[in-house]
Amino acid sequence: MASEFIENVTGTLTVPIFSRTGEQVGTVPVDPNDFGGKISPRLMHEAVLMYEANRRSGTHSTLRRGEVAGSTKKIFRQKGTGNARAGTKRTNKRRGGGTAKGPKPRDYSYALPRQAIRAATRMAILSKIKDNEALVIDDFNLTAIKTKEVAGMLKALKLSGVTCLIGTDKLDPIVYKSARNIEGVKVLPAGEFNTWIVLRQKRLVLTKSALEALRKPKA
Repeated sequence: MASEFIENVTGTLTVPIFSRTGEQVGTVPVDPNDFGGKISPRLMHEAVLMYEANRRSGTHSTLRRGEVAGSTKKIFRQKGTGNARAGTKRTNKRRGGGTAKGPKPRDYSYALPRQAIRAATRMAILSKIKDNEALVIDDFNLTAIKTKEVAGMLKALKLSGVTCLIGTDKLDPIVYKSARNIEGVKVLPAGEFNTWIVLRQKRLVLTKSALEALRKPKA
């Protein structure tokens, strides 16, 4: 079996810093080692599969032959009719009968090791930075819930119509409520990032404090 491809990210990466008006006001250097320094597509794929499986409701259900309505008596006698032998009308061979080996409610969820989940999340963030799909916003500077202001900021950043993950240091009710009605925009504290949500959104928009929080490995 061929060995797994793992990309080693070296050198200092830079993340642009933008103002609310869409003007670049600087850059912030990022050491790849702060995020593990490696990107494993296989590990990130396994983490995404886990989150997708955990989102499944598993409520599908069919009726087996013992659960459908109807008598269990043979339809007609075994011999002498000239027909092929037949049993109950509940069988899956007849219309209205039960389903053979049909789905039943089940739990699809499972968990990868905690260290693997954390590593995959950091790899996803590092991949966004390496592919120039991450940026830092200088300051949201919102004093009240204003969806129009957040939409205007995204338009100035040329992110209108682009799926974005806005990351804050901690839960910011004003930013969250201002952006939650914008299609394709998700707002989360940095501590709640996971591989699925980071890779699902096209662009990663972070506050300065959120970037610093992401650099610190979790205990």
